[in-house]
Amino acid sequence: MQNKPVVATMTGDPCGIGPEVVVKSLALGDMYAACRPVVVGCTESVQSAVDQLSLKLKVRRVDSVDQAGLDPSVIDVYDTGQLDPKDITPAKANAACGLATAAWLKEMDDLALTGKVQGTIMGPINTDALKMAGKLDQVISVETGKTYLFLITGPLRVVHLTDHIPLRQVCDIIAPDLVYKALRTIHDDFTRWGIPNPRIVVAGLNAHAYGEEDKTQIAPGVERAKAEGINVTGPSSPDSVFRWCIDGEYDVVLAMFHDQGHIAVKTWGFVGNCAMILGTPYIHMSVAHGTAFDIVGKGIASHEMILTAMRQAASLAGGHGFYREPAVA
Repeated sequence: MQNKPVVATMTGDPCGIGPEVVVKSLALGDMYAACRPVVVGCTESVQSAVDQLSLKLKVRRVDSVDQAGLDPSVIDVYDTGQLDPKDITPAKANAACGLATAAWLKEMDDLALTGKVQGTIMGPINTDALKMAGKLDQVISVETGKTYLFLITGPLRVVHLTDHIPLRQVCDIIAPDLVYKALRTIHDDFTRWGIPNPRIVVAGLNAHAYGEEDKTQIAPGVERAKAEGINVTGPSSPDSVFRWCIDGEYDVVLAMFHDQGHIAVKTWGFVGNCAMILGTPYIHMSVAHGTAFDIVGKGIASHEMILTAMRQAASLAGGHGFYREPAVA
């Protein structure tokens, strides 16, 4: 157990459904077979979720992750006192919880950068609370050419070359070097995670990949990557590449812009998908939903997204490639 990767999951804003979905995921017990899970956040909010769900689990506050995540009957919470439990206002955003959320994100970053945890997961945050606290910049965001948004939903895996950029500007931003850097990052990260010789397909920008940008701004980057031994195809027709990935012909699609990738992912399987930032020094994942104030305290929040993120982080951090559901006998 001690040799398994340590995966830290931040509860998200405790005024929302974060503690509930984290607790539901850990209560299944299977995470302990793949990693040593530790929760980062407020111990009292985790205990409240356990009580609300009537789970027979012990919640323990720890100030070190060295011995955390060893007992499936115990949820270890790395809690350094960033939040007074009295400041938790269920279903209502406040600055105190925004400050705590930012502090927990910073703590996870520190734990990862010092090698104490091998993967991190950001639970559902509340942007209003972070804005109230003046800490919205604490959330790791994509930096074009350096880091990339990566969405995973079952067999469909999509890396985005650009993210929140107006479509009119995307045509000017795409360049051979930008494409090459993304392909290099995908290849190197996938290889490190236990996926040798990853199969990458690049989506074209224009219909059927027949356009000037495809020929002069995308194809040269692909050819440079090929020359270095990267297993990449494209640019290929963007109306086909996602289906090819779903069918198992490729391990990942490199999409050119936000909606090109997001529409495919959300159409194929929104429930149970997860997101990560590619190109960071460590595995950093998140969920695609918010704090869901409308259902806080009802015990009905779906935990599928954060469970998927936990399972993916554990599998990748352990060098086992992407998590796959066990075959049904």
